[in-house]
Amino acid sequence: MIALSLAEIASVVGGQTHDIPDTSVQVTGQVVRDSREAGPGSLFVAFAGEHVDGHDFAAAVVEAGAVAVLATRPVGVPAIVVDDVQRALGALARHVVERLGATLVALTGSAGKTSTKDLIAQVLRTKAPTVFTPGSLNNEIGLPLTALSATGETRFLVLEMGARGIGHIRYLTDLTPPKIGLVLNVGTAHIGEFGGREQIAQAKGELVESLPPAEEGGVAVLNADDPLVRAMASRTKARVLLFGESGEADVRAENVRLTGNGQPSFSLHTPTGCSEVTMRLYGEHHVSNALAAAAVAHELGMSADEIATALSEAGSLSRWRMEVTERPDGVTIVNDAYNANPESMRAALRALAAMGKGRRTWAVLGQMAELGDEALAEHDAVGRLAVRLNVSKLVAVGGREASWLQLGAYNEGSWGEESVHVSDAQSAVDLLRSQLRPGDVVLVKASRSVGLERVAQALVEGTEGEVAVR
Repeated sequence: MIALSLAEIASVVGGQTHDIPDTSVQVTGQVVRDSREAGPGSLFVAFAGEHVDGHDFAAAVVEAGAVAVLATRPVGVPAIVVDDVQRALGALARHVVERLGATLVALTGSAGKTSTKDLIAQVLRTKAPTVFTPGSLNNEIGLPLTALSATGETRFLVLEMGARGIGHIRYLTDLTPPKIGLVLNVGTAHIGEFGGREQIAQAKGELVESLPPAEEGGVAVLNADDPLVRAMASRTKARVLLFGESGEADVRAENVRLTGNGQPSFSLHTPTGCSEVTMRLYGEHHVSNALAAAAVAHELGMSADEIATALSEAGSLSRWRMEVTERPDGVTIVNDAYNANPESMRAALRALAAMGKGRRTWAVLGQMAELGDEALAEHDAVGRLAVRLNVSKLVAVGGREASWLQLGAYNEGSWGEESVHVSDAQSAVDLLRSQLRPGDVVLVKASRSVGLERVAQALVEGTEGEVAVR
């Protein structure tokens, strides 16, 4: 974080100082909520959770070098006491962002947010110092913590914004007002909470509504291939830049194809030129993510050749997202188990089909959570798609939703041993260990709550013991 005195921080967050002999002392390190990350010059934010209360670690973080604790009560060590730690953290982030002078890029969407954010960051940091959301820390706590990790040298701040309801993105944009806002897509992720795709579009569009007008440099980067996203152009005063495979897109892809390994290759066209891209990532769905990143980079002054080079060199920065491991015996494990929704599940299956041409393919799939009334139809559709893509073996893992996956496959014509329903991760591992052959390709994917990454990890490690329980 840029250096701020404890007195200034207390003023910004509306707090009272306690047990601070010298309020001119500055926070020069990171703002952290995990006591294990506290170090010299840091500020520790004490959240009171359901099982752990950060206030209990106040003495330990100060001993580790933290200059103070942001807390809701005096803790016997230097502290700034506020009524609401979360709101105080947000106010501090807003203050720091206003002082930074960095260009703030925000993005949202139903699928692909984290992968696209990682691509944007890798492209932009070839041009200037860039700070970006780690993993999927895209909520009211993770976002301000990311913003506060920026320094005076930071030129680009890339923030992923998630939403589980109307007003969530509006709140996040109030904390960190973006200059460039990117909306990837409107799908069915969390549709059970929102109530429908129109409501999801309403929530995601809050990002473009927050942008400054065009004459002040605001830019809305919208997916030309998604009608609900493209319609958001009417909700912003910012200049609109379209990306996609549509001929009307300002930044578009032509001649899209997949390499023999399932990696996308295409011709990138921007308003300033065109260049060839061959990505290191797997799956055709990454083309749209790459175009979104290219559109942002174009707006920030990068040439088509610079963007193409950076996209071709970019890898996966976040764990368990199409994470490909080649075992010594020739089995390929694709760990995409971080999360799942219908759109990402379909994309992963298509990537598996492309990667597995001429090889035996396995789809180890589990529940897609938070689909509400659409759950049965969506799980059934994924099971059917696996059959249509000629996936050799479907292993549905879990309870009711897994049975719907297998039912869809069965109804599409997958009989005999082409699909199987197992109760848990250990059963899936036991089955795979007994039946995998050299050259097989295994995709593992489900919602985060299912914990199927344990299956992928067990197969990669080749252990003979039981799957570790989280």
